Amino acid sequence: MPQGSARLSNVHLTIGKIASFTQAVVGIALACAIALTSSGAALAHAVLHHSSPGAGSTVSESPHEVTLTFMDTLEAAFSSADVTDSSGVRVDEGKSQVNGNMIRIALKTLSPGSYRVHWRAVSVDTHRSEGGFTFNVSGQ
Repeated sequence: MPQGSARLSNVHLTIGKIASFTQAVVGIALACAIALTSSGAALAHAVLHHSSPGAGSTVSESPHEVTLTFMDTLEAAFSSADVTDSSGVRVDEGKSQVNGNMIRIALKTLSPGSYRVHWRAVSVDTHRSEGGFTFNVSGQ
């Protein structure tokens, strides 16, 4: 084989390796992009979206219930909430109700004071979360 042909053959071989490497890098980048854009559904958690009464809020009258709305549909059998007064005594009417992405719990008549809501939620994709917040009743 003439020396010029050997160099040309090496150039074709090098270009072929670069093309294969480039295709591999593009494939990996594409796979990462797909994974990142679809991770919202894969990483869905039962994140509290809002509540009534609101976290940290002060209401003038005793609310009849606490409503918690989450970002994902909940598993009713594994999701619940309870409400306690500043002494840790429960002031809710018992078992909370779960429907779709909401937890509701009925309350006894609340006196002026601070109250703590504690919730445990499991989304339909089995991710667990829990949290709590306080609200106040002013009585005015």
